[in-house]
Amino acid sequence: MNKKPTVVIIDDSLLVRNILSDALTKKDEVQVIATGKTGMDCIDLAGKLKPDFIVLDIEMPVMDGLTALAEIKKLKLPSHVIMLSVLTQHGADATFKALELGAVDFIPKPSSGNQFSPEDITAVLSAKIKGFSDSKQPSIEVLLKPERTERQLNKSFQKPIKVEAIGIGTSTGGPKALQTVFASIPEDFTKPIFVVQHMPAGFTKAFADRLNSLSKIQVKEAEDGDLVHPGTAYIAPGDYQMTVVTKGKDHFIELHHSGQVNGHRPSIEVLFDSLVAAYGGDHLLSMIMTGMGKDGSQAITNIHAKGGITLAQNEATSVVYGMNRVAVELGGIDFVLPVEDLVPKMIELLKSRGN
Repeated sequence: MNKKPTVVIIDDSLLVRNILSDALTKKDEVQVIATGKTGMDCIDLAGKLKPDFIVLDIEMPVMDGLTALAEIKKLKLPSHVIMLSVLTQHGADATFKALELGAVDFIPKPSSGNQFSPEDITAVLSAKIKGFSDSKQPSIEVLLKPERTERQLNKSFQKPIKVEAIGIGTSTGGPKALQTVFASIPEDFTKPIFVVQHMPAGFTKAFADRLNSLSKIQVKEAEDGDLVHPGTAYIAPGDYQMTVVTKGKDHFIELHHSGQVNGHRPSIEVLFDSLVAAYGGDHLLSMIMTGMGKDGSQAITNIHAKGGITLAQNEATSVVYGMNRVAVELGGIDFVLPVEDLVPKMIELLKSRGN
């Protein structure tokens, strides 16, 4: 039987520490071994206890969470850090900075001002910890069958069918990985790009703005009714399903508050299936990247079967090799590549298709 993941909670609010600690203890899936209220406490407890996970607030007295996180990484302490994030522009900016510094994920901070109940937040935190821990246990199939960098090309590669759209799906570890992807897309790129990054409502607008500031093409949070333009990337907003529909010769974005799929809204599966309906599977290039679970793995395998081009981020550069691993195991991926090689391979493949 696997031991429960150990957790340390760092927040200057006693109420927040108690809420998270009590709720996690009740769920009985993790073991809360200590709490603290400053960044100094964080570094001290991380060094002494070496917990599997640290849940870390950003705004604290004495030493803030970003400084503590940077110190933990400098000291090469083994704990995985999950940030507590406030639903404000400032909070979002700090959160994305934390992800760049090496935090593996974030959750909304319990407060009277947001729409997430303490139970909701704790359920998400517990699921993230469990999913991350499970993803670090390689399956017997993976141990017996090493990942191949390039898989057998599907027969569509012999056909000069133009790619009309790009679909990208990612989850845990995605914000940092997507920054690498978007920073390397050339300014003369003409295909529309549609992205699902699993992220709560309130963060996707700030994230789209951040990607836009790093990218040579336009990146925006998608809005209901958006006319799809070439060379523009659309980020699915948190808590909405995003689909692309065809009207005459044009394509439009539709947002729906419909049910979760694979436990997610937005869901990669929903987006990718709509791209197949709007453009045809053989006119797509799709990527599945770092993230826990399986969302998008069946849909990208379907795109592969219909003659589309499919890429996956490899295990070595993934924070969590989950959704991408499932897609590889389903046989739905043409190329398994480090994150920094995804865009160069995409450009090469588009040229080979006559784009």
